[in-house]
Amino acid sequence: MRFSLKWKLTGFLAVLLVFAIGLLSFLVLQGISNNQRREMEHAMEQQAAVAEDRILQMYVTGTQVDKEAFMRLQGPALARELGNVSGMRVILYDANGKANGDSLIMAEKPDVRRTLPFALQNKIAYEIQGDVLDYLAPVVSDQQQLGVVHFQTSVGSQQLFYRSMLRLFLFAGAAVLIVSFMFGWIYMNRQANAIHALKNATERIRRGDYLAEPSLKRKDELGELSGGIFEMNRAIQANVLSLHAEQEKLIQTLETLRQLEKRQKDFIHNISHEFKTPLTSIRAYADLLHLYPDDPALIQDAYASITKETGRLYDLVERVLRLAAAEKYAFDHHPEEVDLKELLTDVCARMKGKAEQFGITIRQRLEPAVIVGDRNNLTHIFVNLLDNAIKYNVAQGEVTVSNAAGEEDAVVRIRDTGVGIPEEQRDLVFEPFYTVNHDRARKSGGSGLGLALVKQLTLQNDGRIGIETPADGPGTAFIVTFPLARRH
Repeated sequence: MRFSLKWKLTGFLAVLLVFAIGLLSFLVLQGISNNQRREMEHAMEQQAAVAEDRILQMYVTGTQVDKEAFMRLQGPALARELGNVSGMRVILYDANGKANGDSLIMAEKPDVRRTLPFALQNKIAYEIQGDVLDYLAPVVSDQQQLGVVHFQTSVGSQQLFYRSMLRLFLFAGAAVLIVSFMFGWIYMNRQANAIHALKNATERIRRGDYLAEPSLKRKDELGELSGGIFEMNRAIQANVLSLHAEQEKLIQTLETLRQLEKRQKDFIHNISHEFKTPLTSIRAYADLLHLYPDDPALIQDAYASITKETGRLYDLVERVLRLAAAEKYAFDHHPEEVDLKELLTDVCARMKGKAEQFGITIRQRLEPAVIVGDRNNLTHIFVNLLDNAIKYNVAQGEVTVSNAAGEEDAVVRIRDTGVGIPEEQRDLVFEPFYTVNHDRARKSGGSGLGLALVKQLTLQNDGRIGIETPADGPGTAFIVTFPLARRH
């Protein structure tokens, strides 16, 4: 059976109080009893001394007879005299133990079989039977024992006083025990409740339900213990939160590593596939030239195709290297204030020749704005977006480049009039090697790396990029946002 600390403390307190009060009562009552016995012995010794003096006086001054005859002749008168003087019953015995005088002749003879032999050996002996004291003392003359004087008196008043004190101590002790137990139980219960509160606090900490404040606010050892538990609780909470944060970081790192591994596999697969197509074409023309080295038309056609595929390979390698550099060397970033209108005008001028080659018209709607970013990265972003808008447009189509400045950001909108991008594929176009239309991408020389690089560079310059479908016609609009430069 398991007992709680509260009941253990209560039981200990009860046992302690019973022991303390019982021991104290016993010692006091024992002291009273001993004091009564000493007073009684002293009083009886005085009475015995007075009686002995009177008996010896008569024995010495009276008629010279032997001691047995003296006690037989003078015993009755001396017993009555001593009884009157002392107020007690007096019996005189000779040296042989025979009663020779009794102050109360008609009273019942006392039983002195246990005490008289001691008194006849020149020793004091007494016995209390009920409320009656029988006190026997020897009477000695010239080293000879004349006899024994026996005093019989009542000790009822002393015993009544002792019993009264015993009852008083019983009632007082019981009252003190009950009152002390009640106060002690209340105090012990408070201490047990405080310890229970500390136990509950530790249990809450074990479950992860951390404390907002100390469980106890006291100025004693339990209060100090409560404060220590609270500080331990805060330390554990901080450590657990730190571990959870580290765990989240590890989970994110593992997820990132898994994504990087997948991207790496996809990247290797895609780039192998992209390299294979132009290399296959180059190899096919090389085999044809080996078979027909003197065919001028074949040579011309092979030259044009190999040149085209070689340029495509070169462009693919360059984009791969640039994308890898953008991901690996993100620290190689030099932000500065850039005039957005001037930059977009320059990019449009660069792409004008290619636009005319594809029969595309570039329209500009530009406003003054100054943004913060790496100029080379920004140039590459807009060149790639314009290049895509030109390559994936329709014949005699248009590309509109516009910008607008808000309170904190500048928004650049590059819209084409092409076939558009399905909504479910808009997030995928920023993945490496992803193209909406593979056949058209191959005809135009697209590798699927341009938009991936654009998104990477945009993020490095604290920008955002998205895709919209124009509400007033066909095509696609790329929306790029960059922070404006702060004016002092």
